[in-house]
Amino acid sequence: MGFFITSPVFASGQAIPARFARDGENISPPLVWNGAPERTRSFILMLEDPIPAPPVRYWLAYDITVSHLPEGAGSNGSRGALIRHGRNDFGRLGYDGPAPPPDETYHPFYFRLAALSVEQLAVEAGAPAALVWDAARRHVLEEAELIGIHTRTDLSANPGAG
Repeated sequence: MGFFITSPVFASGQAIPARFARDGENISPPLVWNGAPERTRSFILMLEDPIPAPPVRYWLAYDITVSHLPEGAGSNGSRGALIRHGRNDFGRLGYDGPAPPPDETYHPFYFRLAALSVEQLAVEAGAPAALVWDAARRHVLEEAELIGIHTRTDLSANPGAG
């Protein structure tokens, strides 16, 4: 079956529950992965919006040595032995949930996971997500992705919606 990432709260191509969005509780969803290559020593995970150019990075976690992250593991206060955070494109450490333009009712977000051949990346603490991901590229053994959809069904609840 190969290397893959899943979530017990949404399937790939399905809606991410609202509580995991920035305008919800803004906590990271639980994630699980399997099938990593034998030589895997750690993982790097990024949540990004690929539609704008360049893509917007909402969360980057790295030096992950487990095969799952529980709900809320992306909050800045939870960092420690489990994961390290890169600085997202909003200048913050930790998870920022999906937040597409207010007039969009359907918008994809990608959880990108890479199995790495090193246990730790040689990057400065709090480095920008793009820099950390670039540093990981030369150590990637295999990649997997989980696509979650941010949906809004009631635009009237969003005063910025057009």
